[in-house]
Amino acid sequence: MLNKNLSLIFTILSFSFLLYACSSPRPGIFGKRTPHEQYEKKIEDAGLKETALGEAWLKAAAITLSNPLDISLPYSETGYFAGDKASAVGLRFRAKRGEKIRISLTKKPVENFAMYVDLWQPATSADKPKLLTAADTVNLSLEYTITEDSIFIVRIQPELLKEGEYRLTILTEPSLAFPISPKVKSNIGSFWGVGRDNGARKHEGIDIFAPFRSPAVAVADGIVTRVNENTLGGKVVFMRPDNSWINLYYAHLDSQTVQEGQRVKTGDTLGLTGNTGNARFTASHLHFGIYTNNGPIDPLYFVKPATKEPAKLSVSLNNLNTWMRTGKKTRLYADQNAGASNFLTLEENTLLRPEAGTGSYYRVILPDGKKGFVSGFMINSIIKPLKKLTIKKNQPLYSTPDTAGLQKRLLTAEEKINVLASFNDFYFVSEKDNVEGWLPQP
Repeated sequence: MLNKNLSLIFTILSFSFLLYACSSPRPGIFGKRTPHEQYEKKIEDAGLKETALGEAWLKAAAITLSNPLDISLPYSETGYFAGDKASAVGLRFRAKRGEKIRISLTKKPVENFAMYVDLWQPATSADKPKLLTAADTVNLSLEYTITEDSIFIVRIQPELLKEGEYRLTILTEPSLAFPISPKVKSNIGSFWGVGRDNGARKHEGIDIFAPFRSPAVAVADGIVTRVNENTLGGKVVFMRPDNSWINLYYAHLDSQTVQEGQRVKTGDTLGLTGNTGNARFTASHLHFGIYTNNGPIDPLYFVKPATKEPAKLSVSLNNLNTWMRTGKKTRLYADQNAGASNFLTLEENTLLRPEAGTGSYYRVILPDGKKGFVSGFMINSIIKPLKKLTIKKNQPLYSTPDTAGLQKRLLTAEEKINVLASFNDFYFVSEKDNVEGWLPQP
């Protein structure tokens, strides 16, 4: 009966998704709903919202936003979604103003396996989580430019009753090009906020040192708004990128090569570096600043080249979605970085299930639902029992490590069982018919 019901649900959802996919591979055609929201509406229209499966899918989507895992960028993970349960992943990270977030997801199978990717800002005490943008179900990639230092959550979730592999990558890069031509060697030698004039003022930009008369170039398409000379900056150029909320300032130029009102493309030369203005006793460099309606802001992350790549995957994917156990006392990290100070110590032989691999770590879930990251070198298979026990008197085999949980069957006196792992004060065991469950430790 269960299989018949699942087949009916699968048929309804497949037809609903086919209608959606054929109508539009991109969000926005049907209004402001994202692909995830459209699929949620299909669940509701199909009468599945109140079913156990539909409810589980909606609950998984909500939990990822209220209780995500912390990660540091750049980040990549490879995982697997099983088709027999509703799942979702929520990952929380920080990003700086001026950076651009790039999120991409690849999946297998490519066809007939829909996944939903969207970017959120977490809830505050006064507000609900805020949806920022979503990927369409064809390209499964998105970009988002950061206008304020903030925390973000990426959520990924597959459609119901489908299984498949995926690889998620989250990168940051500067939202603008670098303001010195890549053809010359340059380096950032002075940063935002450094004291100037014996502490009378602070540096309102960054200084990029380059050989005398190196090309200072447009970091975006836009228009030159001012070309003049002043006491502090010497020969300067102002430009405003297209459709932007910022103004760019190039100072200490030896010469300017553009005129006010001139349109420029990314990489066009605006002037040549020098040491005019109050920089006449320093080496040739470009002072680069960014101004908003509220004053100057730190330009570093707008132009700082990205240099880091996600750690290369070095754990076996064969262990995903299978129960494993710790080989000895192991740290469960709240963040995938090994140096993270926020961790929980797991006892030897603790049961856990890897859900994804990232670098040399697994993202895992414990029997009580707690999640985190553990070193891939610290867990083992549960195929080989830890020991054998003989049941002394009749007692229940529980479905969870909790005596208030459901009883799977009754273990009888003199029955022999295999102890596979443990959690809290329970053993995870299997009996003669390979039924697995939980038994209170003696």
